[in-house]
Amino acid sequence: MEDDNLIMQTYVKTEFIANTRYNDVISHDIYEKGSGAVIVLIQELPGIGKSTLRLADKLVSRGFKVVLPHLFGPLGSISIFGNTARLFCMRKEFQLFKRGRMSPVVDWLAALCRHVKEVNRVEGVGVIGMCLTGNFAISLMADDSVLAAVASQPSLPAFNNNSFQMDRSDIDKIKAKIDKSHPVQALRFAKDPMCSAKRFKALDQLLNEPNKQRVEFTELPGLGHSVLALNFVDKAGHPTNLALEKVIHYFKSQLYAS
Repeated sequence: MEDDNLIMQTYVKTEFIANTRYNDVISHDIYEKGSGAVIVLIQELPGIGKSTLRLADKLVSRGFKVVLPHLFGPLGSISIFGNTARLFCMRKEFQLFKRGRMSPVVDWLAALCRHVKEVNRVEGVGVIGMCLTGNFAISLMADDSVLAAVASQPSLPAFNNNSFQMDRSDIDKIKAKIDKSHPVQALRFAKDPMCSAKRFKALDQLLNEPNKQRVEFTELPGLGHSVLALNFVDKAGHPTNLALEKVIHYFKSQLYAS
């Protein structure tokens, strides 16, 4: 495998340490690239591989600064089975099966968003969560530092498509925050078994009301899972490319308007 420094040589690397509400101390490296409105891009289960770095580069090329936390796994390659094993050793940070309670690492991510907002002197940041971290993005809307969120194929809690990892105490905050801005974005493939139609229905019932849309859903045709990374097709008119354009437009409207 390539040396980490070679893979990430175009990024600025720092370490960020923060406490959680559960009195745990969490520390991870973060990688930053670009300039402009800030997007915190949270890695998916396979890791920070070439497809995630391609997404980061696309965001940078469209006028954003990307902050990429390195939560687990090797840099520059994917390791689905290896990272799954790692997560079972990181129970202090990730609760794969918990319902109605967010993983502690979300507290660390919220602290990171506040830090990034302050350091970059912006009104707030955008976040993208994918797969394992998909609904982390929506949970982060409870924090004042987060202005926009994209949940791509949210997949926790594992093996339960009828619930979400969100603290009940945060749900009212999330609703109130979204009501002041614009619906958050949720993406999935229509035939994705990990993020099924049931999961989107549960999210709709949790946050939306008949006259109040707080989550805007985008379903792409066909079988796939990773909308913006592993299953992304960089071709004009392709559904994944159209989804990315929608995400970029959303972030520009929410972050640059601020």
